[in-house]
Amino acid sequence: MFEIKEISPEEVQEKLENGEKLELIDVREDDEVEAGMIPQAKHIRMNDIPDKLDELDKDKETIFICRSGGRSANVCAYLHDKGFNVVNMTGGMLSYTGETKPKSEI
Repeated sequence: MFEIKEISPEEVQEKLENGEKLELIDVREDDEVEAGMIPQAKHIRMNDIPDKLDELDKDKETIFICRSGGRSANVCAYLHDKGFNVVNMTGGMLSYTGETKPKSEI
């Protein structure tokens, strides 16, 4: 059993505020991201990940986000087994206090 790399919502917010370019993928459902997501994130629903592997870069560290950190941890475990460099944002969007926008505005 491997240990999934983790990052806190505060660390993500700090990196974005410092101008760092992060690979962020929000795996929540459509209605959840319409309520607000990190503007720099890409939205790929959790159930669509297996069909979208070609959209992910194995060489780039990618941070996965969900509502509370559970679904994104499952996605990280799945992708880690496929050779991807993944990080789970612990606490998910429930703990994120930075800027968010409805997906329709991004």
